[in-house]
Parts: sequence; structure tokens; C-alpha cells
Amino acid sequence: MSSLHSFDCVRVLSPPTQIVYEVASVEDAMLFLYEWPVSRRGDDYRTAMNCCSAAIAEQVSIEEARLAFVGFARISGSLVTDSANGDEQTVNRHAKLTP
Repeated sequence: MSSLHSFDCVRVLSPPTQIVYEVASVEDAMLFLYEWPVSRRGDDYRTAMNCCSAAIAEQVSIEEARLAFVGFARISGSLVTDSANGDEQTVNRHAKLTP
């Protein structure tokens, strides 16, 4: 069963494990954020977490939550980018948060 809160996949690198994850839903984004090191949680982290929570509560759109998560990933240096042009790399499929 697919998530009701799915979005275009965003690839991110987990700092503790150095594993690339494909985040394809608001729930996946929240799981990634929950695992983020406490010592590295700042305003960008809180913004992404709050936006994801609001998307689940249908207070903001899923795309707004995705954009907040992408912003967090970019600022934190965990966003996996296309090396050719530096753009965010997205995959047009829905994947679970698994290594």
C-alpha cells in the first residue's frame, strides 16, 4: 500500500552511516529527521519537522513539506545532487526509506 503523503523521491546521505536513502514521502522524511543527530538539529531541522507534521495534519501541502525537507537536506549538506549540474536529484518513483 502506498503512502497517502508520497512525493517525488529525494536522495539524501545519512551522516552517521554514510548510506544514501531515497525519501519518497512525508513519513519517510520524518523517519530520516528522527534519526538525525541531536547535536546537529537546528532551525532548518525544526522547520522541516514542523512542516512534515503539518502536512500529515493536512495543514500544509505535501509539496510544501517536500520543499522544507529539501531545504533542510541542502543546508545540512546531506542532499545528494546530480554531479553534472548540481541540481537536486529526484527519482520519479516511490521508494521506502531503506538502505
